[in-house]
Amino acid sequence: MIQRLYSLFVFSVAFATIVKAQNVEFDKDNFPDNKEGVKAAIKEIKEGDKYYKLGPRAYKFALEHYLKAADFNSKNAELNFKVGDCYLHTIHKVRAIPYLESAYKLNRDIDPKIHYMLGDAYHLNLQWDEAIKEYTTYKNGLTPEELRIQTDDIKKKTEECNTGRELVKHPVKVFIDNIGGIVNSSYADYTPVISADESTMFFTSRRDNTTGGGKDENDFEYFEDIYITYKENGKWVSPENPGPPINTNENDASIGLSADGQKLFIYKGDNGGDIFECVLKGKYWSKPERMDKVINTKFHESAACYSFDQKTLYFVSDKPGGYGGRDIYMTKLNKKGKKWEEPVNMGAVINTPYDEEGVFMHPDGKTMYFSSRGHRTMGGYDIFRTLWNDTTQSWSEPENIGYPVNTADDDVFFVISASGKHGYYSSVKNNGIGDQDIYLITFLGAEKPMVLNTEDNLLASLAAPTSEKTIEPVIKSKTSQLTIFKGRVLDALTMQPVEATLEITDNQKNEIISSFESNATTGKYLVSLPSGKNYGIAVKADKYLFYSENFDIPASAGYQEVTKDILLKRIEVGSKIVLKNIFFDFDRATLRPESTAELERLTKLLNDNSGLKIEISGHTDNKGSATYNQKLSEDRAKTVVDYLIQHGISASRLQYKGYGLSQPIATNDTDEGRQLNRRTEFKIVAK
Repeated sequence: MIQRLYSLFVFSVAFATIVKAQNVEFDKDNFPDNKEGVKAAIKEIKEGDKYYKLGPRAYKFALEHYLKAADFNSKNAELNFKVGDCYLHTIHKVRAIPYLESAYKLNRDIDPKIHYMLGDAYHLNLQWDEAIKEYTTYKNGLTPEELRIQTDDIKKKTEECNTGRELVKHPVKVFIDNIGGIVNSSYADYTPVISADESTMFFTSRRDNTTGGGKDENDFEYFEDIYITYKENGKWVSPENPGPPINTNENDASIGLSADGQKLFIYKGDNGGDIFECVLKGKYWSKPERMDKVINTKFHESAACYSFDQKTLYFVSDKPGGYGGRDIYMTKLNKKGKKWEEPVNMGAVINTPYDEEGVFMHPDGKTMYFSSRGHRTMGGYDIFRTLWNDTTQSWSEPENIGYPVNTADDDVFFVISASGKHGYYSSVKNNGIGDQDIYLITFLGAEKPMVLNTEDNLLASLAAPTSEKTIEPVIKSKTSQLTIFKGRVLDALTMQPVEATLEITDNQKNEIISSFESNATTGKYLVSLPSGKNYGIAVKADKYLFYSENFDIPASAGYQEVTKDILLKRIEVGSKIVLKNIFFDFDRATLRPESTAELERLTKLLNDNSGLKIEISGHTDNKGSATYNQKLSEDRAKTVVDYLIQHGISASRLQYKGYGLSQPIATNDTDEGRQLNRRTEFKIVAK
């Protein structure tokens, strides 16, 4: 027995000596033939240590020196440990694996944290079993006090590995493509935000030509600037740096963009981290204005987005009183539309005891995307989707949007087009162009080999009127039930752009739900109309007759884009318009309640222009006899005139006439044509 113990002791000592012998120190005696090389390597280590002591913000720069030393001697445990540690705090985290493995083989006592670090590295590389094994080994080596503090963290890491294993078994059908070197640079490009129709993209970059050209003393990188790119002929063009006032000599990051691309949210590090807003006025962006103090606090507000009607704002804050570190809040404009109400926490269905970030509200008005460290993540932040239920007035349980969109690292600041076909985010991949690149994610696309990414994804802290034309086919997607109505507002005679107000009305409720401005320089407008409502759209500008449009969109309707240039007619004798939101009961002259908003607009126009005299005319299709249609059209025109008189317009300014089927504006051979012919018009006869 004594002999056996002695033999084991001798073996252990001998094994330890062998293991220790494998660890090669940076000593001239170990490299007698290359003393200058040792000297240079030691110098690199000392330079690296200067940055290493500054903490993770400087690890990238420490790594440059350590790797040079490792090229000379790869058998040093401490150096391998530091290289692995540095890599775990950079965008190329999985590169830590061979260095941490070497450090442990060279010296099993190098650092108790190495098992946790290896667990993280394997986790990021989707090596679930190896990660769980290392987390367990680390846990088993903790003292009772350490275990008490770290049990929840290790448990969550293990759960993430199990979730990741299941998600990888059932990848979502997507393909992920780098959007290319025209947009991406050799530096970090991230936080893309897009207009609803994907015609405009803002993103953040840390290029060497940013405004001011300075570097941030916190991480030694160039300051962040915001860049803009536009899609022309289906391709993104070379990005522009808009310069001041959007960009300054400090960090400026894009975090949100309104659906029409006219309002931009910017993050600045002021006051602990605040949200600012810029508005596009013609071709110039306004100076960034700090959002209301009910939104920005002395704490950290890091992300924001509008609802489709811009009457609700969703944002992220770590102010006290939430469910976790960072929570998602919402606030609504008051009835006057001037101030934001006191924000409301989105609640425990959305927010967790961990962090939420990168909130994005889809233009369909019911689908929210956000990133979370809680819920069922596969590691770091994952992107989740939740749906609003009008019946229960509640949000659904957040759903992980799946692998390979989500990875074991941080996946934040994801945005998706109105169609639901395309998502955008930044990622780190082996075939990337820079430190981080912007990628296009295509959902429900044609068959193509899926991307199985083992690199980590890292996102930082966006004449006559033209006929309606469907630009995109309907896409069957539960997140794409809306219509995008876009185009330009132009003067009907000069064809020059007009700055106008587009007023969107829920005709069933007779309620104005939102209003937008067309761009003064280009005349461009874009509005998002979620399915399931009858919408009235009025386009108004000073010295012009208003223009009206009607969209009755069934709840089951899929995604479509309607492009239409709206030609506004000046208030001149002879000008006439169709009142597209005047509705009558079938075969009768009784006004339906949905007509109220249009009639109120007409009343206001006459009150604002007291010299106007107008003719209200009724028109029908060719169904039925000419005599019947003549009487019906005249009765309907008279009903509108009666309404105006009842609401204070002098009868001397009004006349009515029925034209029956005599003045068609479209064919009567189709349902669509007959619908266009059944109309109410008004014409200016004197002013």
